[in-house]
Amino acid sequence: MGTQDSEFLRDTLDMLVLKLLAPEPMHGWAIANQLKLFSRSELQVSHGSLYPALHRLEHRGWITAEWRLTERNRRAKYYRLTPVGRRQLAREAQGWRRLVRAVDLILARR
Repeated sequence: MGTQDSEFLRDTLDMLVLKLLAPEPMHGWAIANQLKLFSRSELQVSHGSLYPALHRLEHRGWITAEWRLTERNRRAKYYRLTPVGRRQLAREAQGWRRLVRAVDLILARR
């Protein structure tokens, strides 16, 4: 896999994490679980990919994090989308939809 492929996958994961955090804060395990659940098990992200993505998004100011207790009374870092992250999600989603439409046009050609 080339550098561009890696960047594309990384950016796609970033967008999906932002989307999952849009309705409510979540901890890492919940994010990984939601990715798997909503994709019908097509997307299964390892912790080795997810946590660097969370740190990257936090560093960019698109998410913030705070320590809280989970439903099972365990300490976990909960991530929340920032206003800047919401705007970024809107830009990313728009770009993604444009790309999907363009690819679909090509695939639909006879």
